[in-house]
Amino acid sequence: MKLSFTLFSGLMLCLLEVKSQTVIPIETKQNAIVLQADTKTSVKMVYYGPKLAAQGDYANILSSYKQGSDYTGLNDDAYTTSGTRNLFEPAITVTHADGNNSLDLHYVTHSVKKESDNVSITSIVLKDPVYNLETTLYYKVYYNENVVEQWSEIKNNEKGNVTLHKFASANLYLRGGSFYLTQYHGDWAKEMQPEETKITHGIKTLDSKLGTRANLFQPSVFMVSMDKPATENEGTVLYGTLAYSGNFRTDLELDHLDNLRIISGINNYASEYSLKPNEVFTTPAFLTTLSTTGKGTASRNLQAWARNYRLLDGKGTRLTLLNNWEATYFDFDENKLFGLIKDTKKLGVDMFLLDDGWFANKYPRNGDVAGLGDWDENKKKLPNGISSLVKEAKNNDVKFGIWIEPEMVNPKSELYEKHPDWVVKEAKREEFYFRNQLVLDLTNPKVQDFVFGVVDDLFTKNPELAYIKWDCNAVIYNAHSATLKNQSHFYIEYVRGLYKVLERIRKKYPTVPMMLCSGGGGRVDYGALQYFTEFWPSDNTDPLERIFMQWEYSYFYPAISSSNHVTDWGKQPIKFRTDVAMMGKMGFDIVVGHLSPNDLAFCQDAIKTYNQVKPVIWQGDQYRLSNPRENSVASMLYLTEDKKTGIVFNYLVSNRYAEGSKLPIRFNGLDAAKKYKISEINVYPGAKSSIDNSKIYTGDFLMKIGFNPDVNQSRTSVVLKIEAQ
Repeated sequence: MKLSFTLFSGLMLCLLEVKSQTVIPIETKQNAIVLQADTKTSVKMVYYGPKLAAQGDYANILSSYKQGSDYTGLNDDAYTTSGTRNLFEPAITVTHADGNNSLDLHYVTHSVKKESDNVSITSIVLKDPVYNLETTLYYKVYYNENVVEQWSEIKNNEKGNVTLHKFASANLYLRGGSFYLTQYHGDWAKEMQPEETKITHGIKTLDSKLGTRANLFQPSVFMVSMDKPATENEGTVLYGTLAYSGNFRTDLELDHLDNLRIISGINNYASEYSLKPNEVFTTPAFLTTLSTTGKGTASRNLQAWARNYRLLDGKGTRLTLLNNWEATYFDFDENKLFGLIKDTKKLGVDMFLLDDGWFANKYPRNGDVAGLGDWDENKKKLPNGISSLVKEAKNNDVKFGIWIEPEMVNPKSELYEKHPDWVVKEAKREEFYFRNQLVLDLTNPKVQDFVFGVVDDLFTKNPELAYIKWDCNAVIYNAHSATLKNQSHFYIEYVRGLYKVLERIRKKYPTVPMMLCSGGGGRVDYGALQYFTEFWPSDNTDPLERIFMQWEYSYFYPAISSSNHVTDWGKQPIKFRTDVAMMGKMGFDIVVGHLSPNDLAFCQDAIKTYNQVKPVIWQGDQYRLSNPRENSVASMLYLTEDKKTGIVFNYLVSNRYAEGSKLPIRFNGLDAAKKYKISEINVYPGAKSSIDNSKIYTGDFLMKIGFNPDVNQSRTSVVLKIEAQ
């Protein structure tokens, strides 16, 4: 068979025929996913690894493995079906319109569409030869970032409804000697706790069934190291995560041939989906990046992709702020807030953020037991409304932002009294509360209009409102919609409803900064982050704990997306707390009037310093130098792309006797041939730095020998600036 290449409307067909097999290489700058198929069979996943110099060599990969038979010829499918001869976990399970439970997807065709010099999408059409059900697999490649998005579209061309029992976004098949999984667990104030284990035979499932706050106990991000556990700079490692804000499920199955199958998508728990004739079900994107040079490369891949393509305004700027929460909690009035707005100006940050407690009248929001859902300003606290606060902020030359939690409702509220049918609950079950509240039913278009209206009304009345902190504190109990006809669609339709609201907000208010908060880090995912400028990692703001949390988040998310606040949690001095908060988007949640003169002077100077160096932190390449889980000193470097300027944060994380930076810390990412000067910044008033800033070092020296930041019990936090000479 002779192949032709046809180019039209930006569409490129690329077929490599080898012994009647169609080989489909999907390449990034460093890596390749290789698929193989013919029209009589399903599509196989032959390879995911470093790309080969000659594309023709991909055809020889499969024959190089002599691991034995899988009995079925389906183990390495790129989208495994069920009901025929598959013996392992499927990516898709259906019941056809006639009640048949089998599915067999064969290759039909594929195409490559080039969106830009850096982005292309390979689509592969699969079809059942017996039933008129079509599935298209998509692989969106970000070439320079070495990131691949995968998703599927399932189209029902049958005459009746088809039931989808499972509907994964991606199905990977990795060949190797052994595999090691790094996963995360947590709870409120205990987010992103890592665990690494060798993957054994059988299935390991990472999932959530919470409906909202889906990452509360089990984040969707994970790593798989191949052959041996990867380190920061060595080893082959795959990062994976589902860009979705609801229930997720990732199955990792080591088969009898010692190969690893990774299947990820929306959790099919309680979510059978009835697909109507001609309806298309589109799954969320599953993201991967692969590195053969350790975890650091993989994280820089994903961070660069997020800044360039996914995070809202990822290449832009951010506002520093003063939040009133820990200064007042629910106990405030207009005069007290006016004073805090003046403190905002005095401190030197960009904005004052009003947190929870500003709304509701019949059931005033004086605690978390009442008022949620009633978004009128509390007349006793704010007799002149939010507009007076916006005006006062403007008079003080700062901006004004506000907290909302529009997806939720307290049973003790006017909204609950007027619209009990808007609430997620089972009529025959006793209500069960999470933080004294219930979830509004976003599957209901009227509720979607209401939630959009909460935001829209605030901006309509206050056009100069500059920032939204969007919270989401409850999970879903007694999942049921009063208006949804098919309750098995509930969890899927809830997230669709949420995204519809966020899309409407972004269409009308495309540039307004919004923080993604969910009782801490309960909703941190790339599905939501396309609508938000930043996320709140945890309600735990103890700076020592935050070092560990921010370290783990940094494997998957860029510094510009992480909101880090200086608070009164922990026993560390203000310098330590501020330095930790600077490793991201810095804010303050303190009582400015309680600061000593020196502490206030330090904060004011630190904000000025931060404004000078934040482009390096937000847009620079991140290098983790000294792991706090393995050493007494944590060290993190942010380096500009031209390798001329870097900021290094160093912290003492062990208070045991005489612990400190006994050994030099090796830098990474520098230009070996360049010469660098190192100076200490963010020095506390009256303190003298022990760093000799007159010395010059080669990049080669700093990466092979290192530099000692002189961290000890009297210098628990040291921030260094590296400058090429």
